[in-house]
Amino acid sequence: MPKKNQHVVPHSNGWAVKSAGATKAASVHATQAEAVRAARQSAIEHKSEMLIHGRNGQIRERNSYGSDPYPPKG
Repeated sequence: MPKKNQHVVPHSNGWAVKSAGATKAASVHATQAEAVRAARQSAIEHKSEMLIHGRNGQIRERNSYGSDPYPPKG
């Protein structure tokens, strides 16, 4: 299964969780905190990244739940 990053984005009904490249939201939540919890769980399951967008659409936080090298190269 390919890694699909999970995005928490503003939605007309609150906040949505969308997989990268998806046209429809995977889920819609009343608060950003609820959407973050759902996105985190999905990112953990997919071993991918979670990106949290602000109301303006810009990424304000990102967390990785994949197999990042430690220590990072470079």
